[in-house]
Amino acid sequence: MDDELFPRPSAEVAPGAVHVPGWLDGPAQRRLLAACREWARPPAGLRTVRMPSGGEMSVRTVCLGWHWYPYGYARTVVDGDGTPVKPFPGRLDALARDAVARAYGTDGGDEPYDIALVNFYGAGAKMGPHRDSDEKSSAPVVSLSLGDTCVFRFGNTRTRTRPWTDVELRSGDLFVFGGPSRLAYHGVPRTFPGTAPADLGLTGRLNVTLRVSGL
Repeated sequence: MDDELFPRPSAEVAPGAVHVPGWLDGPAQRRLLAACREWARPPAGLRTVRMPSGGEMSVRTVCLGWHWYPYGYARTVVDGDGTPVKPFPGRLDALARDAVARAYGTDGGDEPYDIALVNFYGAGAKMGPHRDSDEKSSAPVVSLSLGDTCVFRFGNTRTRTRPWTDVELRSGDLFVFGGPSRLAYHGVPRTFPGTAPADLGLTGRLNVTLRVSGL
């Protein structure tokens, strides 16, 4: 919140995992939201992901650059309408590099960011503990939050169980994890409906995750 009496400080949640509250200001959030709405349109638009077990994820997802499906990447929506994945905009590479620089005080490295997963959390949606391990690159993952506040559970690299740290992510927050935390388990056990900034115009939560494929 811009009017907080005591602004939330940046924090290293685990080695290589950094939370930067309020990194995106209001205009930047609105620009990113407008882009997400365009990306969500078919073809290759927002879809529900079905897991190999037959269950469905409660979040809905659209991909840019490379299409993620359990558990791999393709250039077409192999588990959906079969159309080519939407291109990855160069401005998202620049945004990811700026995010890494803000979190770590270093540049984003030599590998260009080329994957975006945009996850929409509607009422009751959640994300179970998982690792982002389908990429061939060890570059940091950049996560941006829009809309409703959530509990982001950041765990360890060995197991889905404790120890973990629960972090409150609000609209505009940045979370970067790389280095020794690159393969840490993480998830979203709950969101808080109705907590999005009123002027954003979003019901629910969007998470934009930027990655380097190494493919």
